[in-house]
Amino acid sequence: MKKEGYYSSGEFAKKAHVTLRTIRYYDKQNILVPSARTESGARLYTDEDLAKLQQILLLKYLGFSLEDIREITLASADQQYLLESLRVQKKLLQERIEKMQAMTEAIDSTMGAIRKEQTIDWNSMLDLMHMTAMEHSLKSQYQNAANISARIRLHRDYSVNKEGWFPWIMRQCAPTPGMRILEIGCGNGALWTENLSVLPSDIQVVLSDRSEGMLRDAQNALGEDSRFFYQKFDCHQIPFSEESFDLVIANHILFYCGDISQVLSECRRVLRSNGRMVCSTYGRQHMKEITELVQKFNREIVLSADVLYERFGLENGGEQLQQFFTDVKLFRYEDAIEISEAEPLISYILSCHGNQNQLLLDRYKEFREFVEVQVAGGFHITKDAGLFLCTDN
Repeated sequence: MKKEGYYSSGEFAKKAHVTLRTIRYYDKQNILVPSARTESGARLYTDEDLAKLQQILLLKYLGFSLEDIREITLASADQQYLLESLRVQKKLLQERIEKMQAMTEAIDSTMGAIRKEQTIDWNSMLDLMHMTAMEHSLKSQYQNAANISARIRLHRDYSVNKEGWFPWIMRQCAPTPGMRILEIGCGNGALWTENLSVLPSDIQVVLSDRSEGMLRDAQNALGEDSRFFYQKFDCHQIPFSEESFDLVIANHILFYCGDISQVLSECRRVLRSNGRMVCSTYGRQHMKEITELVQKFNREIVLSADVLYERFGLENGGEQLQQFFTDVKLFRYEDAIEISEAEPLISYILSCHGNQNQLLLDRYKEFREFVEVQVAGGFHITKDAGLFLCTDN
């Protein structure tokens, strides 16, 4: 006899708009076990079971495997686990879209060659597909703050140095009342959201980026704060007159610039005679264990299309800056990352702008299991970062 407040399998399936076969299968897979059974062994379900089934169906629609769904639902009380899992899945879906876009462009190029009755170079077409995929991936990194946030989370939550990167940078910047500040490549505005309490009330800060998505995310994070102004431009041509700012900040941005000398020239131009420039970067040892980890899984994985510290790093940045500033001092940030959880590390890896997502798309489950094993006993990551403080004496 059916208990009051319970649904039979048939009633439950009808209410959820799924088949009886689906209900039975989820039970056998230990994903959705019935809350009770009748004396004869028939399954009985409740409204709580219905809510759980809706979660399962949504996760399945989003592309999670049944094994992933089982882990997520078993850890349903852990909202952070669910959040990280959704971030990873979203990233994988975006990469699939970009891969399809690259393939579409390769097909269009091939069709164009056929129409012109040209000989098709299949090797070139394959190279084009890979290059286009890399270009899409690089562009998508900076359309908004999602990928930057993944990288920030790893540093913020698992770093040994408790002061934090952004408070440390702000301490070196030492903003004073009445100061006018420009940040080029502001990203999601984390430098400011994490230091609002120490900022003078009467400073003026211009946050700039060439991505509208980034500026929008920064503005949303900072809210209605009259100290901040937002402007989209390319830092190779800064749209301000000479001697407009007391401080210019370039936080992990110069190594992305096409012409670093041009950007530094522009930064020096808009600085007042007694102004300062703060530019951060990293060295050749930075996060080396993550590169070793992914290449241990697949030697073809490259997490960055360029070796950025070779363009502007702790080892060579001072020499470039001395062409524009008479006094250049290097300050290193003493820190490391200690982590024993896989998901935040995977999110960081997927946020990089190399070829990793193309190579991991079809092996994600295997890769996740690999990372879980590697970090189970604790995983150490070297941090080799710092900043240059530049002035003219």
